[in-house]
Formats: sequence, structure tokens, C-alpha cells
Amino acid sequence: MDYLPNPPGPILALSAHPFGGPRRSWGERACRAALLGLAICAGWGAPSVTQAGEARHAIAMHGAPAWPEGFTRLPYANPDAPKGGRLVQGVLGTFDSLNPFIVKGIAPPAIRGYVVESLMARGHDEPFTLYGLIARGVETDPERSYVTFHLDPAAKFSDGAPVTPEDVIFSWQLLRDKGRPNHRTYYAKVAKAEAIGEQAVRFDLSGSDDRELALILGLMPVLAKHAVKPETFEETSFQAPLGTGPYLVGEVTPGKSVTLKRNPNYWGRDLAINRGLWNFDEIRLDFYREANSHLEAFKRGLYDFRIEHDPGRWQTAYDFPALREGRVLKEALPTGVPKASSYYVFNTRRAVFSDIRVREAILLLFDFEWINHGYFFDLYRRSASYFDDSELSSHGRPADQRERALLAPFAGAVRADVLDGAWSPPVSDRSGRDRATLKRALDLLAAAGYELRGTELVERNSGRPLTFEILVTARDEERLALLFSQSLKRAGITARVRLVDAVQYEGRRLTYDFDMIEYRWEQSLSPGNEQAFYWGSAAADQPGTRNYMGVKSAAVDAMIAALLRAEGGADFVAAVRALDRVLISGFYVIPLFYPPAQWIARWTTVGRPATTSLYGYLPETWWREPKPP
Repeated sequence: MDYLPNPPGPILALSAHPFGGPRRSWGERACRAALLGLAICAGWGAPSVTQAGEARHAIAMHGAPAWPEGFTRLPYANPDAPKGGRLVQGVLGTFDSLNPFIVKGIAPPAIRGYVVESLMARGHDEPFTLYGLIARGVETDPERSYVTFHLDPAAKFSDGAPVTPEDVIFSWQLLRDKGRPNHRTYYAKVAKAEAIGEQAVRFDLSGSDDRELALILGLMPVLAKHAVKPETFEETSFQAPLGTGPYLVGEVTPGKSVTLKRNPNYWGRDLAINRGLWNFDEIRLDFYREANSHLEAFKRGLYDFRIEHDPGRWQTAYDFPALREGRVLKEALPTGVPKASSYYVFNTRRAVFSDIRVREAILLLFDFEWINHGYFFDLYRRSASYFDDSELSSHGRPADQRERALLAPFAGAVRADVLDGAWSPPVSDRSGRDRATLKRALDLLAAAGYELRGTELVERNSGRPLTFEILVTARDEERLALLFSQSLKRAGITARVRLVDAVQYEGRRLTYDFDMIEYRWEQSLSPGNEQAFYWGSAAADQPGTRNYMGVKSAAVDAMIAALLRAEGGADFVAAVRALDRVLISGFYVIPLFYPPAQWIARWTTVGRPATTSLYGYLPETWWREPKPP
């Protein structure tokens, strides 16, 4: 499962080796994290002990939950954090809706989680474990053929109405039929839902062959049946959603700002899972259209913290008085999950990218070493996997017998060098004019039917030039794309760079109306159903999914199915690595780079716990520092 279906905070920039040293096994990483206060080593790879008919306080995807029943605090939160004040977040982009559960429009990132809660809450020190929230208990069987959620009688919507089984079933039906494509895909697997008495809901999962589905349902947002009109649900709206969360939507200035105000009657404020969270009385999101103005606003103190993704800015743009005086801090925070790499995505629905040899050749022409040294101060690292720097990555590892058995029915789906762990992205001479790499690319293009005529690469039979468009929505993206286009020009390829506003960009991305875009898939230590949403065949032709490249591969679908039915850690890791190998072999993306840590700058008027979670920073655990007397 990815970090969250709709993340409540800014997009994470995740690290590579958060603790240094060589790669470690899944269990070793968790145990080592425990020594640093980042995770509790409990049940990695062990079978679940949940028995049918037995309600528990938590459910883990693999093994046992780390925190026992009756736990009193979160290791990455400060239970004594002061309450009050305002947190201002600067968001690059815009919004035209307050509904994050539909395809249409762009909603503010904080609605999900802050205003609308799920049945259960994530433990951020474990790959994928859920603890009681609206549902105080969860019941399933070893086969996970069903899951029953026992609702907390205290759970209430912000208008005071209690949460009922009917609300839960209504939410499931509504999102299954009218929600985002990921919700429709997940929830359609449920055979039946029914109320059990006045405080429980049972979902029949028989036939789904999906062990993660019980947890997916635990993360289902709960909407109020009495406050939602199904017939207009799919339309964008500035009507604030009614939820059970700690905040209410306050003042809204369309496209510019949203203010969330603390719900003084929040039903869940005393739950252990919330202790030390939700510390601000107000959270305001201010939106900026342009990256430079976004940074300058932070320097002027107009918002409280920023996540930096550009190493050039991280290295040079933070030399201003407030930082020199200690009123602003720069921090590089570690995480323990697969790094969040950037990619250039080939839209294989377009004829220009239908030949895998063309895609591989264009990949060779991205000169990471030249760009990283000349523009990014050598601070980025090169990506080579969809799950880089984790036990789930296949890069640098030969396939074991489990993987080979999974891949055996799909001859040719994985290249020999990828199967042996020998493949890596090219390493250039850092000159920006590497002749050896250029020759390799031109040889591949010649095999695909292209030839140079003068300085232009054209299709040999038709004479059509090889040209495509790179769609971008920010100046930083534009700068990188222009650098890439220079390298492509050396091979006679013309890449046009088009900068559009955020609304137009989002519309074109959702409908796959592009040749190439830059994108970053967030991955966790427990990938699951979202992988079908990312690259399953059924998602390729469905608008609004994250299968931007248009992958249609029986091997990919089979590896996703294998990881969903895996019961033990070894089988799960083998299935994810096999999936990684199939995707790498398809050359659907150009792997770009990732930052080695979460780069965060914050004004010291905002405090945070000394311990970060396995997933990194969590603004919901931060607080406003009291003013000195």
C-alpha cells in the first residue's frame, strides 16, 4: 500500500540509506530502526496471530502489530506538545474543489485525514499496520476472507451525528461507484457488505484473492450519509465536506488559500493514536503559482516550513538573515522507506514511443552525471529501480528461485541482465557529450528504423522526424527538460518543452494527453493494491489512474497478483522484486534521481519531536512554540 491514497500533507521526498551502511534485510532494517527510536522490531515476516471471530485493536499486513493493545503513546509524537497557534503551509499549485475523492478538479491536500477520517489510522513506524480510530476493533480470519470493523460508539461527525454502520456502507458504495479510480478498483472487490448490529460492519472478501483488501478497507474514508448527495458527488464543489476529523474547513479563498480550524468537539482527541497529534488551533494552506515566489514568501516568514526538492536551491538559496541568525533551521531528515525518485514517463499510447528500442535509446541520452554535477552540486543520487535502496529493489541482485518461478510463465518479460542483477542506468563521462553513450543510443535507434539525415533523426521509410513534447508545469521542471532536450538534439531528436499552468497540466495528465511528463511514484515497504493502479493493464485505459505510461503486461499483472496473495515475507519480497524486474525491462520511464534525505527548512517558532517516524516528517506531530515570557 502506498503512503496514503490521498496524502494529507506535502509530497514526501524520501531517503536512500537512512541509517548508512550496506543494504539490510527487511527485518534487519526494522530492528536497526528500533535502536534509533524509529520503529519497534515486532513480528517481521511472522505469520499473523489473528483468529476468526476475535476482534483486535490493530491489523498488520505481514506479521503482528508493533504496539500492543492498551498502548499509550506514539514513539514519533510528543504527548506533552503544547496546543494552540496556527501553522501556515505554502503549497505550490492551486485548487478548484474541496472534494479529494473524485477525478474532477484539484482539492487541497489536507482535507483527507484532517477533516475526513478513515476507519483506522496508520502506524507510521511500520510498513503497513493499522490501529483503531473510528473502528476501535477489527476482526478477520487467517485467510482474510472477511473483515469486520467494530465502530467506536463515541465516533461522531462534526455536526454531532454518530457514525453508524449505514454511514460506512454508504461510503463504500459511493466511492466504489463514483470515487477516484483507485477507490473504484479496490472496493469493487468486496462481495458484500452488511451491518452487524448497531456498531459493526462486515465486508465479505471471498473470491478477491487479495490479503491486503482488509487493510485497504480500514483506510476507507468515512462520509456522512445524511450530508452527501450521490447524484452530485462527482462534481467539483467548494462546499466543505462533513467528516469526523480534528479540523473543520473554515475560510476558503478559491485558488488562493484554505483555513482549517480545530473542531472543539472532536470525538477522538483522547485516543492513544492521536496523542501528541493535531496540535494547532488553525492550519492555513496558502497557494503559490510560481516556485521563486514560493521560496521568497518562506524567506519573508509568510509560511512556516518548506520541503525542498531542488539541491541547487538547498545549496545556495537559503543564505538569508533569518537562517544565519538561527531563526530558520535547515534539516536533512532520514526515512526508512524506498526512495521517492523522479522519472520521465514515456506515454506508450503514443506511436513515437511504441518501440522499446526507441525508449531505451532515449533513456541512454539522459546525462545524469553532467546534470547532477553542473546544476545540482552532486547532491542527487541516480535511481535504478522502482523500489530503490530497500530490500524490495531488484537492482544489483540476481533473481532467486522464488522470483524465477514467478517469472517462468512469461518468457522474454525480463531481460537477461535485469534478471541477473547486472543492469544499471548508463554512467557518462560527465562532459555532457559522452560519445560512447551516444553511439549506443544511435545503434538502438538504427535497429528501430531511424537514421540521421544531416542533423535530424528521421524514420528511414517515411522520413518523419523523431520528435515529441515534454509537458511541464513549473520552472524547475522546465529547466531540467531544456537540459535534457539539449542532449537529445545531439542524436537528432527534437524535444519540445511546453510549460502550462497547474489546472491545464492536471487535466492533460489525468486524460493521458501528453507525450512525456516528469512524475514521482511514492512507494512504501508494503506495496499492494495501488500497484495495479500504477501499472496494471486495467488501469491503462481508465482516465485518472497513475498508469501514465500505459503499461499493458500480463507479467506485470501476474506479479501484482502474487504480491497481493503472499502470506510470508519471503514470498512477498520475491513478488515485488519480480515486478520491479518486469517494469525495468519494459523501459517505460527514464529513471532520474532522488534526494538522499528529506530536506526541510522551518522557522523555529514551529517545534517538532526529536524522533522522526519510519516515513519521515509528519506535520501533524508538530506544534507552535510558546512565546517566551
